[in-house]
Amino acid sequence: MEVIKNRVYKHFKGDYYLVVDVATHSETDEKMVVYRMLYGDGSLYVRPYDMFISKVDKEKYPDVLQKYRFELQEIKSVNN
Repeated sequence: MEVIKNRVYKHFKGDYYLVVDVATHSETDEKMVVYRMLYGDGSLYVRPYDMFISKVDKEKYPDVLQKYRFELQEIKSVNN
């Protein structure tokens, strides 16, 4: 799975986030996803890329229907 910046993703617990960018940790070279919550105060977060694209732990969350922790949302324009 590839994370696409400037797109909306849904977290498996239900909230929506805008991916701002993919960055590189300055000390470890680990890829990180920079994303903004689309509710509340719109806080900015960062999470390791591999964790962002990981599958939902079905043992811990057996009732979750979503396959991945964050899933890309296809949002259509009301004008098209």
